[in-house]
Amino acid sequence: MSIPILDLQGALSRGGPRSAEVARQLRAAAVGSGFFYVRNHGVAAQQVARQFELARQLLEDVPPGTRERLDMKNSPTLRGYERLGAQTLDLDAKPDLKESFYCGMAYPADHPYVRAGYQTYGGNQWPAQVPQAPAVCEAYIRSLLALARRLMQLLALSLALPEDYFDGTSESPMVTLRMLRYPAHPPDADQHTFGAGAHTDWGAITILAQDSHGGLEVCMPDGTWADATPIDGCFVVNLGDMIPRWTNGLYHSNPHRVRNRHSSGRPRFSVPFFYEPDYMARIEAVPGTVPAGEQPRFTPCTAGEHLAEMYRRTYGKPAEGTPA
Repeated sequence: MSIPILDLQGALSRGGPRSAEVARQLRAAAVGSGFFYVRNHGVAAQQVARQFELARQLLEDVPPGTRERLDMKNSPTLRGYERLGAQTLDLDAKPDLKESFYCGMAYPADHPYVRAGYQTYGGNQWPAQVPQAPAVCEAYIRSLLALARRLMQLLALSLALPEDYFDGTSESPMVTLRMLRYPAHPPDADQHTFGAGAHTDWGAITILAQDSHGGLEVCMPDGTWADATPIDGCFVVNLGDMIPRWTNGLYHSNPHRVRNRHSSGRPRFSVPFFYEPDYMARIEAVPGTVPAGEQPRFTPCTAGEHLAEMYRRTYGKPAEGTPA
């Protein structure tokens, strides 16, 4: 089994001539692994390259002491630096061999969600050594948010819903940009050692830029693990845990993991963009996904409630500003 490639040429705008065709391809991917590549996605190669260079600067050039002072635990929005081994995505594995830098959309201080202290709404932490970081990340977030919103429209079409069905859930979206650095996989690593342990993503859509080394592995529907080999000019897209809730289990959010085994000892960098809808967006089975006479498989919730539960599972406590 392989991960399909969706060409967005002619489907990047509402009513595009290939929108229905791409929506059918998206449906086939979504009921399978929940993973697919996208090409002709509208994001310039130079912008992606600039984001990788920024990731390198933040995680290699900024002095370790400065990075530690910017630890995400010091931020009410959990933005900033995450040290090596701070996260364990697979609870049956060892701590993840990765470090990262988180940021998100810069909502104004008077936004009601910022005033309420909701997770992902608020300020970022930046090192003075990389003054261009805020502008570079904000530009990248704008580009990837436009792509994520378009993918949600294609997802609506794939479910035989109006193209704008999900538009209202994206007024004040929760958006996280994460820049990741994986050291080389240890030559003596055991079966419980990963750069990122097997996990599913929490939100709606993840759009991943990965460097040329590879290392991402996807659990396919038959239970085998497949390499998500880097393809020039393509992002890897996967559906997060909100999508099964929205589709009553029809569409899948499959496990994936990372092992940096193909880089000849060099670090691997990746830049995932996590799109989640508005904090108060209702996540419940959409029309046409619950068979007649049956009850929905998932309890309806808000996107914020879903996020709080995911933080409980991974970090053992709710994020600041999320329901207890």
